Amino acid sequence: MNTLDRTDLRMLAVLQSEGRITNAELAERVSLSPSACLRRLQRLEADHVISGYAAQVDPQAVGLGLQAFVRVQLSKHESAVVDGFVERVNAWDEVVACHALTGAMDYLLHVYVADLADFSRFLLDHLLNASGVADVNSSFVLRTVKRSPSLPLAHLGRQ
Repeated sequence: MNTLDRTDLRMLAVLQSEGRITNAELAERVSLSPSACLRRLQRLEADHVISGYAAQVDPQAVGLGLQAFVRVQLSKHESAVVDGFVERVNAWDEVVACHALTGAMDYLLHVYVADLADFSRFLLDHLLNASGVADVNSSFVLRTVKRSPSLPLAHLGRQ
């Protein structure tokens, strides 16, 4: 793991909440000159501590009113079945995240669709049609209590 000092951690905290901040504003916030701030920022990017920048889009504003978490169990765990499933998941725009799990189910999919009819089409046309899928269990989000794109970094300051 990269060695991050307090200034790096302050930069990361600011960038996680304000990704569009200018270098001059960031430098002022973390008490650096703009050139020193830019060098640190470029190092954090080159070291892949910062993996990218993205806008946070409100799902409701773009017509994605239904969010679901779908647990998937595969029928076999042979590499061809797993690789085929992973390839298909990566092609489905509705799936915004897919995690391999321990326990009874093999994968957890985070899915955004317009409505229940759209989810039904996704489930029937894509997921249940995928070879190697043995079982699927879906849960729909009723309300989001917390959603943060920021990672917790406090543990790094305790080193």
